[in-house]
Amino acid sequence: MYHSILVPISFDPDRDVSAPLKLAGLLATPEARITLMHVVEQVPAYAISYMPVDYLEGTRKALQAELDGLAQTLPNATGLLIDGHSGRSILDWAEQNAPDLIIIASHRPGMQDLLLGSTATQVVRHAACAVHVVR
Repeated sequence: MYHSILVPISFDPDRDVSAPLKLAGLLATPEARITLMHVVEQVPAYAISYMPVDYLEGTRKALQAELDGLAQTLPNATGLLIDGHSGRSILDWAEQNAPDLIIIASHRPGMQDLLLGSTATQVVRHAACAVHVVR
């Protein structure tokens, strides 16, 4: 059983967030702190000029509301929205907050992942705590 669990959440349409959340609920102690994190990657400068002025702010509010809704399904869970590169930001947060476990969803690797790697791969290779990968 784990006392501090980090669950990075991807809102990609092909990813199911229910499995990592269910697993977090099963592996957490009754007083465990569960953090549901979504990392917002930076929009390239050339693309930002084509977006409405309030687009990013509206998107951030919607993402935070979604995280908060998911957090309400688990005891002692909170939603956290941060900016940065997905893999590096997850690892940096984990280094600063020392969770016992990271539960991360992954997709089946394709050719692109063989060349560039995936977020889950980066977290598994470099995290200082236990990592559970869910497919």
